[in-house]
Amino acid sequence: MIAAMEEPLVAEAQKGIFDALAEMGHEQVVMCSDAELGLKAIIGVHSTVLGPALGGTRFWHYATEAEAIKDVLRLSRGMTFKNSIAGLKLGGGKAVIIGNPIKIKTPALMRRFGQFVESLGGRYITAEDVGVSTVDMESVFLSTKHVTGLPEHLGGGGDPSPHTAYGVFLAIKASANRVWGSDSLAGKRILVQGTGHVGSYLAERLVAAGAKVVVADLYEDRALALAARIGATVVPADEVIGQNVDIYAPCALGGILNSQNIPELKCAIVAGAANNQLDNELVHGPMLADRGILYAPDFLINSGGVMNVYQEMLGYDRALAVQRVETIYDTLLHIYDTAQQERITTHQAALDIALARINATKLAATLRSN
Repeated sequence: MIAAMEEPLVAEAQKGIFDALAEMGHEQVVMCSDAELGLKAIIGVHSTVLGPALGGTRFWHYATEAEAIKDVLRLSRGMTFKNSIAGLKLGGGKAVIIGNPIKIKTPALMRRFGQFVESLGGRYITAEDVGVSTVDMESVFLSTKHVTGLPEHLGGGGDPSPHTAYGVFLAIKASANRVWGSDSLAGKRILVQGTGHVGSYLAERLVAAGAKVVVADLYEDRALALAARIGATVVPADEVIGQNVDIYAPCALGGILNSQNIPELKCAIVAGAANNQLDNELVHGPMLADRGILYAPDFLINSGGVMNVYQEMLGYDRALAVQRVETIYDTLLHIYDTAQQERITTHQAALDIALARINATKLAATLRSN
């Protein structure tokens, strides 16, 4: 009787997942489990049209497994567009490991995860993301060669976070140029939400550029420590929305901009490192535009880190990696021009550019096969 009741429940759950895969265009989702080590991981391969699917591994204490699935699907899709608009010969993928990394992350668990990455035969290449470090990538590297973001003593480029932060910094300057006619940030009040690796590096650059930096983090002690070190001020994490600032830089988790809080924003520009900042891109991109807030598409401006690890795959050269990151400034200005000329949102303009490259590659492959 129990088995008979479970079958339709399983079928309904699978139907929901496959509908989501079809809607978002995913090629493959892999569930990874090792009960002895406490490993619960999901690898999402969104697209391999442009090349192997590259994207980092996020280690996070998700409230539910459904939340983890939603995150890996959105993140892997975003990586497809990020890698495309960055001009890289890479598709999009992402992985999440479910659990509190402080409590359950071990070298053995990361090595086991590497075995699952290896089982995909190079279709997916992993790297760091939230909750994962270059040291963790060393453990993964023991099980698979399909890993980037390795420390320098292993021939890698080290932590990609500074490059991500540099790209966002350049995007903020380009956005300031568009709004105020100069990319100087001197005296601009900028709120950085999230003081992890990327947010901290970004805040440092902004202070050095003369901005008046405000920081916030769910872990307030981390925000206070950063503020004391660089000369920033701190606001509580639950008071971020509604702060009177020139620029708002979300650098924490995604889905931060929604129908409830966009009307409360008091800024001219949104430009941050977080992935998938728009809770619903079809709704909230236009909402920002209607409010006259310039939105810097996240999957472009946070692509500095993936540019750095791509250079690692080619043979690491820091100067060439920096040159790639610096293209973000001009690409973003081009997107702003396109959005204005075509009367579309900046997010849609960036998405169109990414999709055009993917579709052109698909067409070329079809013609070659005929």
